[in-house]
Amino acid sequence: MKKAYIKHISYYLPEAILTNDQIAKEFPEWSAEKVANKVGITKRHIAAENETATDMAIKASKKLILESVVDKAMIDFVLLCTQSGDYMLPSSACIIQNQLGLGTHCGAFDFNLGCSGYEYGLAVAKGLIIGGIAKNILLLTAETYTKYLHPKDKGNRTIFGDAATATLISTEGFAEIGEFVLGTDGSGAEQLIVKTGGARQKYLLNDLQLDEDGNPRGSDFLYMNGGAIFDFTADIVPSMVAELLSRSNLQQEDIDLFVFHQANKYMINYLRKLLDIDKEKFYIFMEKVGNTVSSTIPIALCEAQNDGKLQGNVMLAGFGVGLSWGATMLTIQK
Repeated sequence: MKKAYIKHISYYLPEAILTNDQIAKEFPEWSAEKVANKVGITKRHIAAENETATDMAIKASKKLILESVVDKAMIDFVLLCTQSGDYMLPSSACIIQNQLGLGTHCGAFDFNLGCSGYEYGLAVAKGLIIGGIAKNILLLTAETYTKYLHPKDKGNRTIFGDAATATLISTEGFAEIGEFVLGTDGSGAEQLIVKTGGARQKYLLNDLQLDEDGNPRGSDFLYMNGGAIFDFTADIVPSMVAELLSRSNLQQEDIDLFVFHQANKYMINYLRKLLDIDKEKFYIFMEKVGNTVSSTIPIALCEAQNDGKLQGNVMLAGFGVGLSWGATMLTIQK
């Protein structure tokens, strides 16, 4: 039976940086220390004004091609996970195929997902390989959520950063991709949303208002109901983890490393305690990059590999916008 593996991971971070000190200057009621203690983030990278998710994905891809042992002529599919596409059409993946100089034999498409996007991408890539449709797949995640944030939205500005990642998925590699658990609850779609810019409401509504706490809220900017997202996460993640363990014929103690979506310090530490996961087995990497949406898990995986932490069974779990969730098991090859 054919198998699918992660062969290489690279990532790109924009040059501009927003620090907690800068945020504290804009919002004197918050100190840099308060922000760090609350969300576990000290700085985040911000895409330049004319830098798009597509631009960043291309930079991450070029880095991967330079670092990996696979000739780019061997890449036969491009998958891009983004909610920040350059155009309504065509798919940014098509633009990336051309900009990278990949062969016209490549399949290429975008898929619109956020915090669970990496797991969904791994699932699609595995299906393409097992189905004999592709052999070397470039899975990209790229997001510029900061472009959707209102300048006075101090809560979300402390959390989100921009980034792009590139993962080469092939018929051989350092991590075998195992079982999946994927799910969706679209009844919660409006809990994390940008309402304008799509076909439902193409043009800006300019309906900005301040909520009871003085925070800006409007259809033209990203809205996140933090409480609702937290409750959803606390409810769905334990059952997702249990189901993945069952499908993988493993017990929780068989997992050597857990890599969850790096949402914020409070949320993921709550999940760790809720699931009774040992700190040594729970990998966190967000202090210097922030919540980069679909890129958090591959960035963390890349850093865990650099730290020598990838071994045995590694569980990945993403959750958020959609509402959607996804988890998979990796088996690190000896």
